[in-house]
Amino acid sequence: MFDTDKRLIPAQPPKAGFAAGPATQDAIKTVKLSLAYLPLARPISDAKVLTGRQKPLTEVAFLFCEIETEAGFSGLGFSYSKRAGGRGLYAHACEIADNLIGEDPNDIARLWDKLCWAGASVGRSGIATQAIAAMDICLWDLKAKRAGLPLAKLLGAHRDGVACYNTSGGFLSSSIDEVKAAIDQSLASGIGGIKIKVGQPDPMIDLRRLDAVTEHLNGRVPLMVDANQQWDRVTALRFGRLVEPLNLEWIEEPLDAYDAEGHALLARELATPIATGEMLASADEHMALIRADAVDFIQPDAPRVGGITQFLKICAQADAKRMRLAPHFAMEIHLHLAAAYPHEPWVEHFDWLAPLFNEELEIRDGRMIVPARHGLGCSLTGKARDWTVETTTFGG
Repeated sequence: MFDTDKRLIPAQPPKAGFAAGPATQDAIKTVKLSLAYLPLARPISDAKVLTGRQKPLTEVAFLFCEIETEAGFSGLGFSYSKRAGGRGLYAHACEIADNLIGEDPNDIARLWDKLCWAGASVGRSGIATQAIAAMDICLWDLKAKRAGLPLAKLLGAHRDGVACYNTSGGFLSSSIDEVKAAIDQSLASGIGGIKIKVGQPDPMIDLRRLDAVTEHLNGRVPLMVDANQQWDRVTALRFGRLVEPLNLEWIEEPLDAYDAEGHALLARELATPIATGEMLASADEHMALIRADAVDFIQPDAPRVGGITQFLKICAQADAKRMRLAPHFAMEIHLHLAAAYPHEPWVEHFDWLAPLFNEELEIRDGRMIVPARHGLGCSLTGKARDWTVETTTFGG
């Protein structure tokens, strides 16, 4: 029989939000969440559109988080969604954001766990982590501002500039002449690499476009291709062997994002490096790729995996395997994270987000330069406010 006089558990088990201790210097006063829709200048198509799986992209939904503290510090973070999910991100963020009120904004890892457990019923991936990401990134921005440092310097930068490549000019919705013109514009602006989209139902069309781009580039900068998950293993292997003489920097998303075994096969069989990871929505999902030696370039997206806290976990594991890093999209965030990665990375240049932020990132001699501004170094424009459709503030 059990001795009921002896307690087997503490009378008051630890809670997610402990009372502030003597090391606490500040507390979160308000959390403001906003949902905005950024319209694109023209509809965008990649292979997922040409294979009939998605519609052309016409806008990007953004979840913005702005936090203010009792001591007068503030931060800005964001997450995003393409084609669907924007309102879901906003709704889930609104359900859990009040858990931050009164907390020490410096305890970012603990606050990530607290937010995750507050919405545990929807899991630890997808909308759940992407909603947390906006708040997590905001807290890191705030922490760097409080320290008076650019985020890259707070994390411990290995470099003050990161090699950058352009993607936004190479979509399948652009004619080959438009792609060539975009390449010329990118190179004139100082871009250090070019990526074009492939993965159409007829691979021969991809090869013809790739031949035209290769001839136009004439080896001036590295070239990457991106199939957006639209090949099967046989097609990816055949295509990869055909293009090996081109010395591509990488083949991106040749297979379904969750096919770690298939990517590992390609990584073993092909001389061209393999890159993937952007569509995964948690650190654990990236671990499957890393454990399987499935990629040469890991491509996490901080807003998708749950923010900077989770991104850094991925980087630690990738570093142990000496993998290269090439974060997806959101260069305003990823420039800082790539600058802090031990092995020479790439960062992806997209001009789509320029209307959202007052500041511009400098590109020089093929590299994107870490700004001297504190935190992420970003502030929202009037247009970003105009495109906002919903706002909620917690605390006060």
